[in-house]
Amino acid sequence: MKFQPYNHSEAALNERIAQIIYTEKKQGNEKEALRTIFQSIDFTTLEAFDNEEKINDFCAKALAFPKQEPHLSVPAICIYSPFVNQAKQLLKGSGIRVATVACCFPSGQMPFDLKVKEVEYCVEQGADEVDMVISRGTFLAGRYEEVFNEIKVIKETCKSARLKVILETGELQTVENIRKASEIAILAGADFIKTSTGKVPVAATPLAAIVMIDTIKEYYEATGKKVGFKPAGGMKTPDDALTYYYLVKHLLGEPWLNPNLFRVGTSRLANLILKEIG
Repeated sequence: MKFQPYNHSEAALNERIAQIIYTEKKQGNEKEALRTIFQSIDFTTLEAFDNEEKINDFCAKALAFPKQEPHLSVPAICIYSPFVNQAKQLLKGSGIRVATVACCFPSGQMPFDLKVKEVEYCVEQGADEVDMVISRGTFLAGRYEEVFNEIKVIKETCKSARLKVILETGELQTVENIRKASEIAILAGADFIKTSTGKVPVAATPLAAIVMIDTIKEYYEATGKKVGFKPAGGMKTPDDALTYYYLVKHLLGEPWLNPNLFRVGTSRLANLILKEIG
């Protein structure tokens, strides 16, 4: 398909965002929204000092959430690839999926044949989901076809694993670039488009989110195919996470408010959200 021209200024988009948040907040149901958000959290540890012992503890925390709040669980954990097999064994039978990051996360700076081998390894280890980062340098150089082909091949390499494509919107900078990257990722086969790695100063923003969600909506209306959305990074309070929930709810509707189509990268808010719900 061919997307329509996206001629929206930052000012107009920010005005829409403010109006959507105002409208949604008036409806109340904040606790129910937070329950949905919690059940959409990709519980994540991506630190250089991660090791087997830390992953044991991390998986135990993920498994303990339903004991703190009955019937509430995170849908997935996200970890570095060397720990995927370990986590799969620890979480077996829990329903919690194992996601990992790939394609030279977070920089994307690696020869493409090595990116493919990295994803092959992730799949062999049993990853249920792969969060790949695009090469922003290639994109910003205007080599869009190259970016498209990389995503397409990685999607094929994932086999049955879901593919989330990280755009790193803070480095794309403009509305036009975020729109273009969203289009490329969706047309190349992304199951989700994701804002950020969480490893750069500017992570998820409502402005980037509305551009990405508008693109998902246009694609769905033209094809009937649903693509998921994941904001990640930069969320410091439950209210921050609620902003993204409100945008998804208002623009895409209830069918998107489940872990198959909505994920949130905000692990540090998990316990805060549980307190708000309780």
